[in-house]
Amino acid sequence: MTHYVLTVSCQSTRGIVAAIANYLADQGCNIVDSSQFDDLDTGKFFTRVSFISEEGVALPALKEGFKPIAEKFGMEAEIHDGDSRMKVLLMVSRFGHCLNDLLYRWKIGALPIDIVGVVSNHFDYQKVVVNHDIPFHHIKVTKENKPQAEAQLLELVDQTGTELIVLARYMQVLSDAMCRKMSGRIINIHHSFLPSFKGANPYKQAYERGVKLIGATAHYVTADLDEGPIIEQDTARITHAQSAEDYVSIGRDVESQVLARAIHAHIHRRVFLNGNRTIVFPASPGSYASERMG
Repeated sequence: MTHYVLTVSCQSTRGIVAAIANYLADQGCNIVDSSQFDDLDTGKFFTRVSFISEEGVALPALKEGFKPIAEKFGMEAEIHDGDSRMKVLLMVSRFGHCLNDLLYRWKIGALPIDIVGVVSNHFDYQKVVVNHDIPFHHIKVTKENKPQAEAQLLELVDQTGTELIVLARYMQVLSDAMCRKMSGRIINIHHSFLPSFKGANPYKQAYERGVKLIGATAHYVTADLDEGPIIEQDTARITHAQSAEDYVSIGRDVESQVLARAIHAHIHRRVFLNGNRTIVFPASPGSYASERMG
Protein backbone atom coordinates (compact mmCIF):
# COMPACT_ATOMS: atom_id res chain seq x y z
CA MET A 1 0.00 0.00 0.00
CA THR A 2 1.35 3.41 -1.00
CA HIS A 3 1.79 6.07 1.68
CA TYR A 4 0.82 9.68 0.87
CA VAL A 5 0.87 13.02 2.68
CA LEU A 6 -1.69 15.77 2.04
CA THR A 7 -0.90 19.30 3.20
CA VAL A 8 -3.49 22.09 3.17
CA SER A 9 -3.57 25.75 4.17
CA CYS A 10 -6.53 28.05 3.56
CA GLN A 11 -8.98 30.37 5.29
CA SER A 12 -10.81 28.56 8.04
CA THR A 13 -14.44 27.64 7.38
CA ARG A 14 -16.83 24.82 8.13
CA GLY A 15 -16.65 21.60 6.17
CA ILE A 16 -12.95 21.43 5.29
CA VAL A 17 -12.09 18.38 7.38
CA ALA A 18 -15.26 16.59 6.29
CA ALA A 19 -14.53 17.28 2.62
CA ILE A 20 -10.99 15.90 2.93
CA ALA A 21 -12.08 12.81 4.85
CA ASN A 22 -14.94 12.05 2.48
CA TYR A 23 -12.74 12.46 -0.59
CA LEU A 24 -10.08 10.11 0.74
CA ALA A 25 -12.67 7.53 1.77
CA ASP A 26 -14.25 7.68 -1.70
CA GLN A 27 -10.81 7.04 -3.23
CA GLY A 28 -10.27 3.92 -1.12
CA CYS A 29 -7.78 5.61 1.18
CA ASN A 30 -7.37 5.21 4.93
CA ILE A 31 -6.15 8.07 7.15
CA VAL A 32 -3.38 6.93 9.51
CA ASP A 33 -2.39 10.27 11.03
CA SER A 34 -3.92 13.75 10.97
CA SER A 35 -3.02 17.11 12.53
CA GLN A 36 -4.80 20.43 12.18
CA PHE A 37 -4.64 23.98 13.54
CA ASP A 38 -6.84 27.05 13.33
CA ASP A 39 -4.99 30.35 13.76
CA LEU A 40 -7.60 32.52 15.46
CA ASP A 41 -5.53 35.67 14.83
CA THR A 42 -5.34 35.29 11.05
CA GLY A 43 -8.35 33.05 10.42
CA LYS A 44 -6.15 30.54 8.59
CA PHE A 45 -6.49 26.77 8.76
CA PHE A 46 -3.64 24.26 8.41
CA THR A 47 -3.74 20.49 8.21
CA ARG A 48 -1.43 17.59 7.44
CA VAL A 49 -3.02 14.24 6.65
CA SER A 50 -1.03 11.02 6.27
CA PHE A 51 -2.90 8.24 4.52
CA ILE A 52 -2.51 4.99 2.62
CA SER A 53 -4.18 3.95 -0.61
CA GLU A 54 -5.77 0.58 0.02
CA GLU A 55 -7.03 0.28 -3.55
CA GLY A 56 -3.88 1.38 -5.35
CA VAL A 57 -5.03 4.82 -6.55
CA ALA A 58 -2.02 6.55 -8.15
CA LEU A 59 -0.70 9.94 -7.14
CA PRO A 60 -1.68 11.79 -10.38
CA ALA A 61 -5.29 10.59 -10.03
CA LEU A 62 -5.40 11.64 -6.37
CA LYS A 63 -4.11 15.11 -7.25
CA GLU A 64 -6.51 15.58 -10.15
CA GLY A 65 -9.51 14.41 -8.17
CA PHE A 66 -8.73 16.75 -5.29
CA LYS A 67 -8.62 19.90 -7.45
CA PRO A 68 -12.37 20.72 -7.18
CA ILE A 69 -12.17 20.58 -3.36
CA ALA A 70 -9.06 22.77 -3.31
CA GLU A 71 -10.78 25.31 -5.58
CA LYS A 72 -13.98 25.30 -3.53
CA PHE A 73 -12.16 26.17 -0.29
CA GLY A 74 -9.37 28.28 -1.81
CA MET A 75 -6.73 25.86 -0.59
CA GLU A 76 -3.01 25.76 -1.09
CA ALA A 77 -2.94 21.97 -1.25
CA GLU A 78 -0.31 19.40 -2.17
CA ILE A 79 -0.29 15.61 -2.14
CA HIS A 80 3.12 13.96 -1.86
CA ASP A 81 4.43 10.43 -2.08
CA GLY A 82 5.27 9.82 1.56
CA ASP A 83 8.03 7.36 0.66
CA SER A 84 9.96 9.64 -1.70
CA ARG A 85 13.16 11.20 -0.40
CA MET A 86 13.68 14.95 -0.66
CA LYS A 87 16.76 16.10 -2.57
CA VAL A 88 18.92 18.15 -0.21
CA LEU A 89 22.00 20.28 -0.85
CA LEU A 90 24.22 20.90 2.21
CA MET A 91 26.42 23.97 2.53
CA VAL A 92 29.27 24.42 5.01
CA SER A 93 32.25 26.68 5.66
CA ARG A 94 34.83 25.85 8.36
CA PHE A 95 32.74 24.61 11.31
CA GLY A 96 31.92 20.97 10.56
CA HIS A 97 29.90 19.79 13.59
CA CYS A 98 26.52 20.15 11.91
CA LEU A 99 27.74 18.64 8.63
CA ASN A 100 29.25 15.62 10.37
CA ASP A 101 26.11 15.10 12.44
CA LEU A 102 23.87 15.22 9.36
CA LEU A 103 26.10 12.85 7.41
CA TYR A 104 25.97 10.33 10.27
CA ARG A 105 22.19 10.55 10.63
CA TRP A 106 21.85 10.16 6.86
CA LYS A 107 24.21 7.18 6.80
CA ILE A 108 22.30 5.22 9.48
CA GLY A 109 18.90 6.04 7.96
CA ALA A 110 17.75 8.36 10.74
CA LEU A 111 17.47 11.25 8.27
CA PRO A 112 15.83 9.88 5.08
CA ILE A 113 17.02 12.35 2.46
CA ASP A 114 18.97 12.22 -0.79
CA ILE A 115 22.06 14.38 -0.33
CA VAL A 116 22.74 15.59 -3.86
CA GLY A 117 25.95 17.38 -2.91
CA VAL A 118 27.87 19.47 -0.41
CA VAL A 119 28.93 23.02 -1.28
CA SER A 120 31.68 24.86 0.54
CA ASN A 121 33.70 28.01 0.10
CA HIS A 122 36.69 26.13 1.58
CA PHE A 123 38.28 22.68 1.16
CA ASP A 124 38.29 21.68 4.84
CA TYR A 125 35.64 18.95 4.48
CA GLN A 126 36.25 17.79 0.94
CA LYS A 127 37.75 14.46 2.03
CA VAL A 128 34.97 13.78 4.54
CA VAL A 129 32.31 14.38 1.90
CA VAL A 130 34.01 12.40 -0.86
CA ASN A 131 34.51 9.47 1.55
CA HIS A 132 30.70 9.35 1.87
CA ASP A 133 30.43 9.08 -1.95
CA ILE A 134 28.74 12.47 -2.08
CA PRO A 135 29.73 15.10 -4.70
CA PHE A 136 31.76 17.96 -3.23
CA HIS A 137 31.58 21.39 -4.88
CA HIS A 138 34.03 24.15 -4.01
CA ILE A 139 32.59 27.56 -4.80
CA LYS A 140 34.97 30.29 -3.73
CA VAL A 141 33.24 33.46 -2.56
CA THR A 142 34.86 36.90 -2.42
CA LYS A 143 33.49 40.44 -2.49
CA GLU A 144 34.49 40.66 -6.13
CA ASN A 145 33.00 37.38 -7.41
CA LYS A 146 29.91 37.01 -5.21
CA PRO A 147 27.35 37.37 -8.04
CA GLN A 148 29.22 34.83 -10.18
CA ALA A 149 29.56 32.44 -7.23
CA GLU A 150 25.86 32.57 -6.52
CA ALA A 151 25.03 32.06 -10.19
CA GLN A 152 27.18 28.93 -10.04
CA LEU A 153 25.26 27.81 -6.94
CA LEU A 154 21.90 28.40 -8.63
CA GLU A 155 23.03 26.39 -11.64
CA LEU A 156 23.96 23.54 -9.31
CA VAL A 157 20.54 23.73 -7.62
CA ASP A 158 18.84 23.42 -11.01
CA GLN A 159 21.11 20.62 -12.23
CA THR A 160 20.62 18.48 -9.11
CA GLY A 161 16.90 19.15 -8.67
CA THR A 162 17.57 20.44 -5.17
CA GLU A 163 14.37 20.79 -3.13
CA LEU A 164 15.98 21.98 0.11
CA ILE A 165 19.20 23.85 0.92
CA VAL A 166 20.65 23.40 4.40
CA LEU A 167 23.17 25.94 5.66
CA ALA A 168 25.12 23.70 8.04
CA ARG A 169 27.17 26.61 9.41
CA TYR A 170 27.75 28.18 6.00
CA MET A 171 29.15 31.60 6.80
CA GLN A 172 28.22 33.55 3.66
CA VAL A 173 25.13 35.73 3.31
CA LEU A 174 22.83 34.72 0.45
CA SER A 175 21.42 37.41 -1.84
CA ASP A 176 17.80 38.59 -1.76
CA ALA A 177 17.27 37.01 -5.18
CA MET A 178 18.46 33.62 -3.91
CA CYS A 179 16.24 33.89 -0.82
CA ARG A 180 13.21 34.71 -2.96
CA LYS A 181 13.87 31.90 -5.45
CA MET A 182 14.17 29.31 -2.65
CA SER A 183 11.62 30.85 -0.26
CA GLY A 184 10.67 28.32 2.39
CA ARG A 185 13.33 25.93 1.10
CA ILE A 186 16.53 27.15 2.82
CA ILE A 187 17.14 26.26 6.47
CA ASN A 188 19.84 27.95 8.55
CA ILE A 189 21.18 27.24 12.04
CA HIS A 190 22.81 29.64 14.47
CA HIS A 191 23.31 30.22 18.17
CA SER A 192 20.55 32.01 20.05
CA PHE A 193 22.73 34.74 21.53
CA LEU A 194 21.48 37.31 19.03
CA PRO A 195 21.03 40.22 19.35
CA SER A 196 23.03 40.46 22.61
CA PHE A 197 26.31 38.97 21.41
CA LYS A 198 27.03 39.75 17.77
CA GLY A 199 30.13 39.34 15.68
CA ALA A 200 33.12 37.13 16.44
CA ASN A 201 33.35 34.73 19.39
CA PRO A 202 29.75 34.94 20.66
CA TYR A 203 30.38 32.03 23.04
CA LYS A 204 33.36 33.83 24.56
CA GLN A 205 31.23 36.95 24.98
CA ALA A 206 28.53 34.85 26.65
CA TYR A 207 31.09 33.26 28.98
CA GLU A 208 32.45 36.65 30.00
CA ARG A 209 28.92 37.79 30.86
CA GLY A 210 28.12 34.66 32.84
CA VAL A 211 25.28 33.45 30.63
CA LYS A 212 23.43 30.47 32.13
CA LEU A 213 21.62 29.25 29.03
CA ILE A 214 23.02 28.29 25.63
CA GLY A 215 20.57 27.92 22.79
CA ALA A 216 20.28 27.34 19.06
CA THR A 217 17.70 28.36 16.47
CA ALA A 218 16.89 26.78 13.11
CA HIS A 219 14.88 28.97 10.76
CA TYR A 220 13.99 29.53 7.13
CA VAL A 221 16.27 32.00 5.38
CA THR A 222 14.82 35.31 4.22
CA ALA A 223 16.31 38.57 3.00
CA ASP A 224 16.32 39.75 6.64
CA LEU A 225 19.49 38.20 8.05
CA ASP A 226 18.79 35.66 10.83
CA GLU A 227 15.18 36.82 11.13
CA GLY A 228 13.34 34.19 9.08
CA PRO A 229 10.44 32.10 10.42
CA ILE A 230 11.66 29.87 13.26
CA ILE A 231 11.26 26.10 12.87
CA GLU A 232 13.03 24.66 15.92
CA GLN A 233 14.88 25.83 19.05
CA ASP A 234 16.47 24.34 22.14
CA THR A 235 18.62 25.31 25.12
CA ALA A 236 21.17 23.79 27.49
CA ARG A 237 21.92 25.02 31.01
CA ILE A 238 25.38 26.28 31.93
CA THR A 239 27.00 26.70 35.35
CA HIS A 240 29.76 28.95 36.64
CA ALA A 241 32.12 25.95 36.72
CA GLN A 242 32.18 25.58 32.95
CA SER A 243 34.79 27.20 30.75
CA ALA A 244 34.51 29.17 27.54
CA GLU A 245 35.58 26.01 25.70
CA ASP A 246 32.71 24.13 27.35
CA TYR A 247 30.33 26.78 26.08
CA VAL A 248 31.50 26.16 22.53
CA SER A 249 31.28 22.38 22.85
CA ILE A 250 27.80 22.42 24.37
CA GLY A 251 26.65 25.01 21.85
CA ARG A 252 27.77 22.86 18.94
CA ASP A 253 25.83 19.88 20.30
CA VAL A 254 22.66 21.95 20.64
CA GLU A 255 23.08 23.40 17.15
CA SER A 256 23.47 19.94 15.61
CA GLN A 257 20.38 18.54 17.32
CA VAL A 258 18.19 21.54 16.53
CA LEU A 259 19.19 21.58 12.87
CA ALA A 260 18.52 17.85 12.47
CA ARG A 261 15.06 18.19 14.05
CA ALA A 262 14.20 21.13 11.80
CA ILE A 263 15.21 19.20 8.68
CA HIS A 264 13.28 16.15 9.87
CA ALA A 265 10.12 18.23 10.28
CA HIS A 266 10.55 19.89 6.88
CA ILE A 267 11.18 16.76 4.83
CA HIS A 268 8.09 15.11 6.32
CA ARG A 269 5.92 18.10 5.36
CA ARG A 270 5.17 19.02 8.98
CA VAL A 271 6.14 22.70 8.68
CA PHE A 272 3.76 25.35 7.35
CA LEU A 273 4.66 28.99 6.78
CA ASN A 274 2.24 31.34 8.54
CA GLY A 275 3.40 34.85 7.79
CA ASN A 276 6.54 35.49 9.87
CA ARG A 277 5.87 32.36 11.94
CA THR A 278 5.60 28.65 11.32
CA ILE A 279 3.13 25.96 12.23
CA VAL A 280 5.08 22.78 13.09
CA PHE A 281 3.02 19.64 13.61
CA PRO A 282 4.76 17.07 15.81
CA ALA A 283 5.34 13.50 14.68
CA SER A 284 2.72 11.37 16.42
CA PRO A 285 3.99 8.42 18.53
CA GLY A 286 2.48 5.93 16.11
CA SER A 287 4.00 7.50 13.00
CA TYR A 288 7.49 8.46 14.17
CA ALA A 289 9.17 5.16 13.33
CA SER A 290 7.88 5.17 9.76
CA GLU A 291 8.86 8.84 9.38
CA ARG A 292 12.33 8.19 10.76
CA MET A 293 13.09 5.48 8.24
CA GLY A 294 11.33 7.27 5.39
